[in-house]
Amino acid sequence: MKTDIEIAQSTQMRHIADIAKTAGVDEEYLEFYGKYKAKIDYRLLQESDAPNGKLILVTAINPTPAGEGKTTTTVGLADGMRRLGKNALVALREPSLGPVFGVKGGAAGGGYAQVVPMEDINLHFTGDFHAIGAANNLLAAMLDNHIQQGNALGIDVKRITWKRCVDMNDRQLRNVIDGLGGRMQGVPREDGFDITVASEVMAVLCLASSITDLKERLSRIIVGYTYDEKPVTAGDLKAAGAMAALLKDALKPNLVQTLEGTPAFIHGGPFANIAHGCNSVMATRMALKLGDYAVTEAGFGADLGAEKFLDIKCRMAGLTPDAVVLVATVRALKHHGGAAKAELNQEDLAALERGLPNLLRHVENITQVYGLPCVVAINRFPTDTEAELKLVEDKCHALGVNVALSEVWAKGGEGGIALAEEVIRLCEAENHFRFSYELEQPIEDKLAAIVKKVYHGDGVVLTPAAKKQVKQLTELGYGDLPICMAKTQYSFSDDQSLLGAPDGFTVTVRNVKVSAGAGFLVALTGDIMTMPGLPKVPAAEKIDVDENGRITGLF
Repeated sequence: MKTDIEIAQSTQMRHIADIAKTAGVDEEYLEFYGKYKAKIDYRLLQESDAPNGKLILVTAINPTPAGEGKTTTTVGLADGMRRLGKNALVALREPSLGPVFGVKGGAAGGGYAQVVPMEDINLHFTGDFHAIGAANNLLAAMLDNHIQQGNALGIDVKRITWKRCVDMNDRQLRNVIDGLGGRMQGVPREDGFDITVASEVMAVLCLASSITDLKERLSRIIVGYTYDEKPVTAGDLKAAGAMAALLKDALKPNLVQTLEGTPAFIHGGPFANIAHGCNSVMATRMALKLGDYAVTEAGFGADLGAEKFLDIKCRMAGLTPDAVVLVATVRALKHHGGAAKAELNQEDLAALERGLPNLLRHVENITQVYGLPCVVAINRFPTDTEAELKLVEDKCHALGVNVALSEVWAKGGEGGIALAEEVIRLCEAENHFRFSYELEQPIEDKLAAIVKKVYHGDGVVLTPAAKKQVKQLTELGYGDLPICMAKTQYSFSDDQSLLGAPDGFTVTVRNVKVSAGAGFLVALTGDIMTMPGLPKVPAAEKIDVDENGRITGLF
């Protein structure tokens, strides 16, 4: 059996100019990055008067070591829709180098439902992440230089909130002391690094609607506080213009293709467990302008990615999804039901029955909390039995939701036709989209709404430090912002060991900070970290390149 990278490398890609033509992009908006990648000038959005197509969100159950195949399903669904004669485009996130070299390996879909060139997409791509890291670290350098040069703004070095970043899992950098070496080497202070995908600059880029909006958002970024408790912004440091200059090309969405030649925008990559988990607003809007259907995905399970896509991105960008696809596998549901990883290939209806509430809770959230039409996509594995598949289908039907088998990993778009037919039908169904909370609610009430409505917990508990932060942020005028929950992806709760559909729990918020440029509040729960570490055996150990430049080991 071929690996993902072998399948990708054996496929003849079309020139990106042909893909742009398929997408309806005029050559005047194209900026070529070789034969198979291009950026699209954001003038296209300003100058196009085409109506928006239908917006389809692909999300999933809580992830497990067994895998769900959300990106694979997203790609295969779009390919399947095009096989049905529909003008469908894809909008995805860019992979971070952290997971690529850490646990997951490549993240560009799988099997015969991939975006290509997968090696480029998984590695440096068009340099967007490097630009984001450079802009982030320019702000950090200008902040520390301001303090070194006399600190005219009166910044309290004990209350600096801005961190440096690097797009790599490097736990050694989580907490550092810098500025050592003498008077001319900077002011010694505690510091730290985030992974680039957790940087507020990433969130800003992904939520910006134009270069002007980008600069305004960058200006609002808070880097710390003065001795008299006043926030200090990137605008105060006069950094926003230079940061925007670094980001002007990164703001342009990237165009690539699926293995079947479907146009795909891949742009931005915030994690959903520590950030808002969606590709850029500009890429989504381009897909909507150019296609009759835009298929996009949100990171991790629906309690994280879909919640943030709906409550943050859709609210800010004025988007309304027309249908939601919820991806699950029988194997993953058995894991949620307590089956050991080594036993997931064996029929186990009892474990599946115990794990199904995880899927059903996500379905209920999409249909009842958010009021959206939903279909469950079962990403089929060869070991799934007919009895197991029927059990999933029966339970979903009881909630009024259809199930479609997705076989896109093995069959590409052909394996996504059944799912595509149901999605097309759902796009014309009744839609009562609403948010899970209103912005005018107090911060604690918004936190409680997410925990109770989406996680189905008993409530939220704020540590004394978090309560103080909520009070200060409300007094500073940030109380009306949406919430970005930083939470484990493995459970509805803040305890990753609570699988399935737990109840009777509370979620503890230990830190609340404002991302004023992005336009949301970040609530950190549990032991979630904004700088992951590498596993005992990193995926990087298996990645190599031969003398001809051919890469192996990217899964």
